[in-house]
Amino acid sequence: MSNQLMHNSVNLIIMKEYKVALTRTYIVTIEAESLEKAKRYSEFFLGDCPDKSLKKERIEKSFEIKDVELVFNDASKLLE
Repeated sequence: MSNQLMHNSVNLIIMKEYKVALTRTYIVTIEAESLEKAKRYSEFFLGDCPDKSLKKERIEKSFEIKDVELVFNDASKLLE
């Protein structure tokens, strides 16, 4: 079989574009003065991970994020 004939018989793969929703759930270990403050600081400072808190903020607000563990990561197809 000639190279030209082999080249003409190659199957082309057409790629589609997809939009995907990515959902992540974290368990945050945080020390704070109250549960409400722990929730508020976790939401605010870990909006898009990693911990964005500054040392000055941790001292002023009396908290420290000890650990962030990714426990859920799920992608689902939205649109084709």
